[in-house]
Amino acid sequence: MKISVIGAGNVGSTTSLLLAQQRLGEIWSLDIVEGMPEGKALDMAEAGPVARFESRMHGTGNFEDLVGSDIVVITAGLARKPGMSRMDLLTKNADIVGTAARHCARLAPKSIIVVVTNPLDVMTYVAWKESGFPKERVVGMAGVLDSTRFRYFVAAELNVSVEDTHAMVLGGHGDSMVPLPRYTTVAGIPITQLLPPDAVKRLVDRTRTGGTEIVNLLKTGSAYFAPAASVAVMVESIVFDKKRLLPASTYLDGQFGLKEVFVGVPIILGREGVERIVEIELTDEEKAALAKSAADVKSGIDDWMKATQGATAR
Repeated sequence: MKISVIGAGNVGSTTSLLLAQQRLGEIWSLDIVEGMPEGKALDMAEAGPVARFESRMHGTGNFEDLVGSDIVVITAGLARKPGMSRMDLLTKNADIVGTAARHCARLAPKSIIVVVTNPLDVMTYVAWKESGFPKERVVGMAGVLDSTRFRYFVAAELNVSVEDTHAMVLGGHGDSMVPLPRYTTVAGIPITQLLPPDAVKRLVDRTRTGGTEIVNLLKTGSAYFAPAASVAVMVESIVFDKKRLLPASTYLDGQFGLKEVFVGVPIILGREGVERIVEIELTDEEKAALAKSAADVKSGIDDWMKATQGATAR
């Protein structure tokens, strides 16, 4: 398979390396910074003999090299700085993602697009609209990332293996995301039976601000190891048609009572992209939280559409 990663910054280059290490296909790294994607691709390829992978690695600054891609991962965009919300990035990153999506439609019309750029759910909507792809072939990464953070926090709190922890986080990739303790388990046991309510709330709150915590510590960038690992899980499920049940940002058309918005919900991810949306039972409180999170995403989508219409009018 040909897998193209648009953006060779921290997230993009780490993603490319993980995909190569897992031998998921021929990896193309694309960036507009002259020489950077070629240099990073060569550096990663030279790690192959000792890291024991033989995936072919390429770097390019030319969008024409997207031609024939089976999967396109969009990581390109500005990263957050301390004090910035994901929504602060909306306008500039929408231009970047929109351009990438249009190139995908022209050069790789049968590809599946995985969006990583923030604000993620809005950018997934932008990629869908600008590519003209069926909704099943455009998906956002965030739910996997938010859930793996929740899993790590739970495992650390209980001093258990991360392999035994499973989590479910729905909603938009932002402060209004919806971690679900009832569906978060250790070896099948809900954490609500293993931790007192105050500890559960603390872990939920930390999950919601997990990205911000890293941004504040780094001061000059945002997370990239965990996001890249989350992308790799999704790409693996597509390449091998594993049909993993994963929380990810997908287009809703009535599911969970929500319409015309990309937001994180449980999906079955396989070779055709989003093959099914799994509507799990939610309490009234959880439904309200999901609706609030979706409304935040919809507001961002509306802002982008107004900005687009304004630019067209000018």
